[in-house]
Amino acid sequence: MPDVLFEQSPSGQYYWQWLLSGLGWTLALAFLGWWIAFAVGLLVGVGRTVNNRLIAGICRLYVELFRNIPLLVQLFLWYFVLPELLPTAAGTWVKRMAPPWGAFVPALICLGLYTASRVAEQVRTGVEALPKGQSEAATALGLSGWKTYRFVIVPQALRLIIPSLTSEVMGIYKNTSVALTIGLLELTAQARQISEYTFQTFAAFSAATVLYLVLALCAYQLMMFIDARLHIPGNDPRDRNKTVPLVQKMEKAHG
Repeated sequence: MPDVLFEQSPSGQYYWQWLLSGLGWTLALAFLGWWIAFAVGLLVGVGRTVNNRLIAGICRLYVELFRNIPLLVQLFLWYFVLPELLPTAAGTWVKRMAPPWGAFVPALICLGLYTASRVAEQVRTGVEALPKGQSEAATALGLSGWKTYRFVIVPQALRLIIPSLTSEVMGIYKNTSVALTIGLLELTAQARQISEYTFQTFAAFSAATVLYLVLALCAYQLMMFIDARLHIPGNDPRDRNKTVPLVQKMEKAHG
């Protein structure tokens, strides 16, 4: 059944080339969307922990809004509703964007901002997990609030949340599939198109499934590598679990 991928399509290309084209758009959407999500999520997550109630409230509103509205609904809002809300000239320009950019840009913004709301909660959790003595020590050294976050709090918080961010990195690749609903020919859309042309549904979607699995495993291994390099000794439950048996052995030896 995979032989269908090596047949020529009506356009003259092989069907496996369609899959590679879809894979390229999936990678571009996920990669660029992740950096938007990380940058926005970092700012919003830190904003949720500051003492300024106005900033904290705005950041919380952002998280609740983007996290609790289904991703598909948000995508439709960005694609169909936003151009109507913009000034006439700007809305017309957005509507006339050449394909596939007319679908790619709204999908990128939607995916980035949606994922940012999830990243923000991870960042907030990481900041709140740090001992209060960290910020108190920074204040005693004369660091301002902004410098305390920049040089003390945020670097440690980011290193703590790398394992939990792994699921968000893997999830953004899977969430790119919603872009097919607005006409972007990413991986899932190309698999569906191959299925419609050849009636080989199992072969088309099996190939797409394998590619998604490979992407997820690569993302997981990359994040585990980053975690191993940036891991903070002593600030993780894994270290405490390793320390307890060692302490017990030392006590027995001295007992």
